[in-house]
Amino acid sequence: MTDCGCEKAKAELEEYLHRELSDEDFRDVSEHLENCPDCNGEHLVGLTLLQKLQSSCQEKAPDELRRAILDRLDGAATH
Repeated sequence: MTDCGCEKAKAELEEYLHRELSDEDFRDVSEHLENCPDCNGEHLVGLTLLQKLQSSCQEKAPDELRRAILDRLDGAATH
């Protein structure tokens, strides 16, 4: 494989974090991150933020709010 370079790695970091890249692009970015301290640092920041966001969003909405949202969605779907 060839190094995809910092520009591509940084441009595709968000998709990389969410596993939304093709297998080939994922491998290329992974290889670059292993060999580039600067890009790997950005990856670790992005990964930390993603994990914090995911752990913060585990709480369920109150039942009343959920019902109100679902009712509005149902109403919007019928119009």
